[in-house]
Amino acid sequence: MADGGTGMPVLVAGGTVIDGTGADPMPATDVLFEPDRIVAVGPDAASLAGPGTVTVDAAGCTVLPGLIDAHCHITFGEPASNDELFFHRPASTSMLLAAFNVPKLLRAGITGFLDADCIHDLGPALRDGIEAGLVEGPRMASGLNALLTAAGGTAGRLIPDAGRIGYAHVMTDRAEIVRTTRQQVKYGADWIKIHVTGSLPNRRGELTVWSLDELRAVTETAHALDTPTVAHCRNAESTRLAAAAGVDLILHASYLDEAAVAAVVEAGAAIAPTFTFLANLADHGHAVGAMAGQVELFRGEIEATAELLRVAYDAGVPLLCGSESGFALTPYGHWHARELELFVEVLGLSPLEAISCATRNGALALRRPLDSIGVLAPGAAADLLVVEGDPAADVRVLGDKRRLRHVYSRGRAVDLDRPWPERGPLPMEKVGMWSTRALTWDLVNP
Repeated sequence: MADGGTGMPVLVAGGTVIDGTGADPMPATDVLFEPDRIVAVGPDAASLAGPGTVTVDAAGCTVLPGLIDAHCHITFGEPASNDELFFHRPASTSMLLAAFNVPKLLRAGITGFLDADCIHDLGPALRDGIEAGLVEGPRMASGLNALLTAAGGTAGRLIPDAGRIGYAHVMTDRAEIVRTTRQQVKYGADWIKIHVTGSLPNRRGELTVWSLDELRAVTETAHALDTPTVAHCRNAESTRLAAAAGVDLILHASYLDEAAVAAVVEAGAAIAPTFTFLANLADHGHAVGAMAGQVELFRGEIEATAELLRVAYDAGVPLLCGSESGFALTPYGHWHARELELFVEVLGLSPLEAISCATRNGALALRRPLDSIGVLAPGAAADLLVVEGDPAADVRVLGDKRRLRHVYSRGRAVDLDRPWPERGPLPMEKVGMWSTRALTWDLVNP
């Protein structure tokens, strides 16, 4: 490719540079990089370019680090229901789907992502396949199955009382918690995920289904093996307990209260709120047949979480951007950048602050040192975007793939000119519906 697809050094010249640190944009600035290393940013970049360097004219565009999605379910295959997710996803076709879908992330400007829990045991294998060049995709950090108690998770009674199904592994006692955590590290998990809350019959919202002692059994075992933990928490008590137990990254942190914020600040944990899934359902659910009750519930969850989440951010809690891509409401390659918009609209962050949450802070999700990735600085990883427009003025331009001029992953260009991947349905992939309502006699004979 003319823009460095062969792995030659590249000079991106004359663009406005947003370096990912929150600093003011730098107009008419050059960036020189080679495969997987930024060499220089600024006036010295052009003078350091040697023979064979490919020059890309970025005048009128913005150059910034590639985005990092801290909450993406690449193995789920965009189900429309838990029934599809748990009972229509055999391991073999799920891996084919993941390999088909993961290149879409690159073409949406995502150069790194965390898949904290996978169905079956696919995540680490996909990660390793990407790194080996078998599959095209962003940098990936992966968990294995999420740890649940017998009270279940968001799928209610679809979760068995013990054993494994889909992305879930149900723990029965403390000994199993410790053994399973060790096994997951052994089999390649970068993170250990815990479903701290779950949906129970006749209860509104999600309830905490783990004790503090059980959570500590996970975190202490994982940390002893140099592995961080991540927790699904959708009430204030669960966030407080997760922080007290030493969880490193909290997903959702819904319905925060002051005690939960204080616990997160004291623990030094990070939060990935993942408003995108909720906002997609609240704003656009009517267009895809979502139930009205769900629409109002999720809109309320954003409103009830935002104020104290901003308090946490102002107190120094790192926020990460996650889309929860992988469901029918968040298909791959379409909504990864929406979280930045919501950070601006709902939390009141500036566009530059939101960009830092999706770039520099994303290093935490990838288990990389801060400033080694997600920033444009000498020595950092060569993952960067060239976009038409000014995301420092309107962060929404990052969600418009039509504005992407160049994407570089590991210093190599991603082909943005090929057609978007399309596929047909797989046998038994979707739930087969006889009808959407009962065919009563009265319906036929009003």
